Amino acid sequence: MKAAAIGCLVLVLVFAIGIVGYGVSTFNRLVGLDEAVDTAWAQVENVYQRRADLIPNLVATVKGAADFEQETLNQVVEARAKVGQVQLSGPPDAAQLEAFQGAQSGLSSALSRLLVVVEQYPDIKATQNFLDLQAQLEGTENRITVERMRYNDTARGFNTARRRFPTSIIAGWFGFDQPKPYFEADEGADEAPKVEF
Repeated sequence: MKAAAIGCLVLVLVFAIGIVGYGVSTFNRLVGLDEAVDTAWAQVENVYQRRADLIPNLVATVKGAADFEQETLNQVVEARAKVGQVQLSGPPDAAQLEAFQGAQSGLSSALSRLLVVVEQYPDIKATQNFLDLQAQLEGTENRITVERMRYNDTARGFNTARRRFPTSIIAGWFGFDQPKPYFEADEGADEAPKVEF
């Protein structure tokens, strides 16, 4: 009888160690996924900052044209200022991401208008400084797209892991119960642009 009790106690102890081990392993995995989301978000901010840093040089280069449309430049400067007003510390929640994405979309729109208006000024388009800045800006826009995609992939990995059972129980206990939001396409991106000649 004593051997059966010891055997039962050993079995309970092994089971408890297994549960604790699973809990620790799951917690550590969630921490790693959470940190991966933080890292991916930092890289998104990094490429957006690169774009923001290029804009003053682009505006200064375009300002050199005596008769350039001041309103277009003002729109770019104002849009950049709005981007600077969105303050985030770490990956945002859904509402913060929406505000961040809205400000960035406004800046993208203003930059697009600027580049369209510049087409009417061959002397600006011909300067090497403008061409260099335009190439850097195009490269940065591509980097933004790539980093947003990487962030979404990382957020998906975290969100999927935290929702799976029994990980969802451990996620709730240790504060990993909030999903990471995704970047989404801008409104109207599903419609083909109208081209008029």
